Amino acid sequence: MRIGRAVLSATVTFALLIGGGGAAWAGPGGSPPDGWDLKKTDSGYTLTWHAPAPVPVGGALVGFYAGDRLLGHPATAPDRRSLRLTVAGAAPSDLDDLRVKAGNRRLDEAAAAAPRTNAAPVQAAAVLPPNPVDPGVAGSFTTISGEYTLPDLTLPGFAAPVEMRGYVVAPQGTSGSRPLVLILHGRYATCYQGTSPTRLEWPCSSGWTPIPSFRGFERTQQLLASQGYVTVSISANGVNAQDTTGLPPTDGGAQARSSLVRTHLSRWADWAGSGRPSAPAIVRSAPVPDLTRVLLVGHSRGGEGVSRAALDSLTPPPAGQDGYTGTVRWQIRGLAMIGPTLTGQNPAPDVPSMVILPGCDGDVNDLEGQLYADATRGVSRGFALHSAVHVTGANHNYFNTEWTPGLAAAPAYDDYPSPYDPTCRSSSTLRLTPTVQQNVGATYVAAAAATFVAGNDQVRPLIDGSGFRAPSADPAVILTSAVGGNRQRLLVPDTSTVVSGSGARVCEQVVLSSSTTGCDTSTSPNFVAFEGVRPEAGRYAVQFQWPSAGTVYTVRPPSPVSISSSTQLALRLLIGGGTTGTQLDVAITDSSGRRAVLGSATLDGVPWPTQTYADWAQEVRFPLSPATSAGLNLSQVASLEITPRTASLRPAWLVDAWGWRSGIPSPQPVSLPRVDLGELTVQEGNSGTVTYQVPARVTRTSSTGSGQVRVFVVNPATGAATATVVSVPSGSTSISVPIQVTGNTTPGDGRTYLVAVKPVTGVFTGDVYGQLVVQDDDA
Repeated sequence: MRIGRAVLSATVTFALLIGGGGAAWAGPGGSPPDGWDLKKTDSGYTLTWHAPAPVPVGGALVGFYAGDRLLGHPATAPDRRSLRLTVAGAAPSDLDDLRVKAGNRRLDEAAAAAPRTNAAPVQAAAVLPPNPVDPGVAGSFTTISGEYTLPDLTLPGFAAPVEMRGYVVAPQGTSGSRPLVLILHGRYATCYQGTSPTRLEWPCSSGWTPIPSFRGFERTQQLLASQGYVTVSISANGVNAQDTTGLPPTDGGAQARSSLVRTHLSRWADWAGSGRPSAPAIVRSAPVPDLTRVLLVGHSRGGEGVSRAALDSLTPPPAGQDGYTGTVRWQIRGLAMIGPTLTGQNPAPDVPSMVILPGCDGDVNDLEGQLYADATRGVSRGFALHSAVHVTGANHNYFNTEWTPGLAAAPAYDDYPSPYDPTCRSSSTLRLTPTVQQNVGATYVAAAAATFVAGNDQVRPLIDGSGFRAPSADPAVILTSAVGGNRQRLLVPDTSTVVSGSGARVCEQVVLSSSTTGCDTSTSPNFVAFEGVRPEAGRYAVQFQWPSAGTVYTVRPPSPVSISSSTQLALRLLIGGGTTGTQLDVAITDSSGRRAVLGSATLDGVPWPTQTYADWAQEVRFPLSPATSAGLNLSQVASLEITPRTASLRPAWLVDAWGWRSGIPSPQPVSLPRVDLGELTVQEGNSGTVTYQVPARVTRTSSTGSGQVRVFVVNPATGAATATVVSVPSGSTSISVPIQVTGNTTPGDGRTYLVAVKPVTGVFTGDVYGQLVVQDDDA
């Protein structure tokens, strides 16, 4: 069966323009905005947006919005110019200020066309010292390579089966079993024919050839294989062509990709044991894989797919929604993700991870992959290291050679096409060449393998915020930060945090546009919104406004905190993109009032201006030895002081503060209870109030284990979310998500409530979006 064919121009830009973007619709008697068609249905309205050029295939989810309120994710016509969404329970008043967005980019209006300029972008100039061990240096093993193709895989909700195809690069001359690295590419067009515009369909039409996206990581595979790893890069074209769903909830194909990854791992587990004689030839020629030492690597939506596979390997999805039903015969030691999406904001907290954030990402331009670190805080034990690696000048596509012009078999394009951006335009001196960018990807994936799988603590400083560089990745400018590992929590801002000093306050990371309590930046990867949810309770930072130097800002946790086993203080500070030479002093006090100045630092923001989010929090460390010398009790740290020595017109933000020491603790992964939301459709009724329960299933591998989640319900009339912290008791199989519906006899009063869930502590989340559709029965 053929599904959803689409045409994609290989040279299309991400800034699409129609007249009247964002206009309001006056209702049934008026005209819809230019470029839009609206049709009344029995259950609501069908919205169709006509784009002036084919919409690119990328990782960022395309969504229809009414103002800031998410309506859903549209299906795409074969020409990729018409996008259609049926909104159940919608009234005309719900459809004002229509917008089309992919990630944080508006697709229905032109990007601001700044004048061309030859001015150099602002960039940090400091060169980091080289790390003594460089994981980008090839190992001593020769390599072999080859492909395998297995019977197709049927996945829930997909009309067409998905291919089971892998490209293997493995070492030769080794002894014993070797660790396995599995790579999953991202979302891209699936079929090509010469230089014709590529298509998004599966299977490919007669005369068209599948785009070999899974062959685009040869450089990474060869490096890892030379170091003794068995590597396989798997194809996911069948998922890419079918992962666009209509209304939320949607996961952008994360569950399907997880099922595909775990099915491949199951085959490799067979081939490591009694099934080896029947394995494909290339597998039999490779060393026996050690399935207790697995690294998963994912690019773009492939990153979210491998993260979900790690989570699903610890606590499985509910029966019926998973395409893999076998047992788990592997242990995932770590994740390496490149420009990934994280629509569900639900990383695996106990599986170590490293995420590469491309500073010129034109697809996932909000760099939401930062939340693979930030969203793990407090969820579980906190021993797993979660690293963020910011790469100046890297775009989204060039990490994959099959998405790189001049290297790809199919037509390919630069995902950052703006000629105006002095930081990221193709002629910028900061843009990385494809060769350098692919070296960066290979080197830092190898760093993750060495740190998480091989346990090489000499490589860890490259990814954990310690401030070293890998010469193999030169001349790229790379900064890192991290949470977890050998860190002791000093401060993660919340409503109990006390701040003092003129211009300092605790701010909310995600608010409604009309709010005055938010953090004054809309371009920080650390503050990326949970899609469809505003305001988002539970996420805070400390904002400092320092127009002059010398003000002492004090930040206090609600009670004294111990960092007694730490040797340094690690702060994640967000200095605005493009700022340079920000100098500050840092001090701490204990509960007895003893005070010690730990040192000074000079910080530069990441390069700016750019359309990619540039307000990124970097890590800065200070030795705790001055506090020890001054007699402070590090078991009773009462406050943190920050004193700027330079003035700034832009605010700065403290994201969190930790005690730090070197080393790699065991992550100690555990199977936590897991919450998955569902959907419910009801009739409005003519009178009275009825309370309905949105399906919220709890899956667990044992009867013990408890925790908390934060449940958000979005008001369909206002678009504002209310939040409730809900307990998940031991032994529970569901949680309560009640919504009251009052019946009436007014026609056109249907509505849809979007529901979302995030972990607070002790719980995983899988399907994070649910909904209650209230159908109007008075028409």
